[in-house]
Amino acid sequence: MPGLLSSPVCLTVIWFLSWSLRPSQAQIWTDEVSGVQYGHLESNVTLACGKSQIRTPVVWHLNHSSPLPGHKVTSDGALVLLHVDHSAQGNYSCYDNRGLLLHSVKLMLGYPPGLLSVSCQVPNHTHVRCSWVESVKTFLPAKYNASFGGNGQEWRPCIMDIARKHCDVDHPAFWQTIHTLRIIETNGLGSMTTYVRFKLDELLKPDPPESVLVKELEGYPKRLIVSWNFPSSWPLHVAFPLVFHIRYRPQGSIYWSEIYSEESPVVIFDALAGYLHHVQVRARDGVNSEGQWSEWSPLLLGRPWEVYTTPEPEEDILPEERYFFPLNTKPETSTAKAHLPVHEDEGNLGLVILLVLFSVVILTTVLSLIFVVW
Repeated sequence: MPGLLSSPVCLTVIWFLSWSLRPSQAQIWTDEVSGVQYGHLESNVTLACGKSQIRTPVVWHLNHSSPLPGHKVTSDGALVLLHVDHSAQGNYSCYDNRGLLLHSVKLMLGYPPGLLSVSCQVPNHTHVRCSWVESVKTFLPAKYNASFGGNGQEWRPCIMDIARKHCDVDHPAFWQTIHTLRIIETNGLGSMTTYVRFKLDELLKPDPPESVLVKELEGYPKRLIVSWNFPSSWPLHVAFPLVFHIRYRPQGSIYWSEIYSEESPVVIFDALAGYLHHVQVRARDGVNSEGQWSEWSPLLLGRPWEVYTTPEPEEDILPEERYFFPLNTKPETSTAKAHLPVHEDEGNLGLVILLVLFSVVILTTVLSLIFVVW
């Protein structure tokens, strides 16, 4: 068997196979990345050519063909990138003087985490939601861990939504005075822990009232009816009452009038007759005076009831009646004028009577003179 392996024919076959397989093996290695290395932007970053100390000359490539940014190569083959920026990110590979791949690594650049800007909302007594914004843009993928607890209580997880960068706690201990939220942000360059302390009573802020309606009250030109529903996020329980703040004003005015109520609906008694009114409603916890008012509901318009006078409908006139009057119809003016001759006849009759009396007197006088002469 040793003689067979040492024969010229077998050695030739072994040499041919090793020569033919070497390029494909190098190609496979070229496409592989050994790992990820993180670097700090605006600083020098060193990439080692493998784990072992290599004293032979090496050649570095970025993304197989891109030119390298400002750099230097040390005697052991390490690549030192100088004052890196985002253009230096990518896949780095080092090769020996025969073109064999020795090592490859993916470089990602950014900054370590900083303190987070955290805000918490408490829409009711059973739920807390806290969200955060990065104060430092790291440019690197990060992991978060959040926990929540009151004084003297064990930490409990705050359920994370990484995509929206918020976490939720159900049924917090409202009887505790101070609560603490702890968020740990971690990336390839380090980690940072942010602590936030707050009072749930002071953060309690209901959502705005829903289904707000403004209607007129028939027969009352100075009244409006305003109705609404509790926020859907607020538990409908006698232990959690709400007080409501209603404000309204005539359109065009800058002064609001206000009403406070614990029930819906309410009646506005001093609306300005004939004017549109702006109306809004907001809510606050009815027990906790330290809580916050909700945001105002969307602006609504309402007008008090008005007396609508409709003109009397015109009588239907046939087409032929529009141009011809019936023969037995006379205008009212002609009727008024028909009485005028009556007054004239009465005047003429009196004049005739006077003339007749005057004639009788004259005739009597003449006859008396004739009788005397006789």
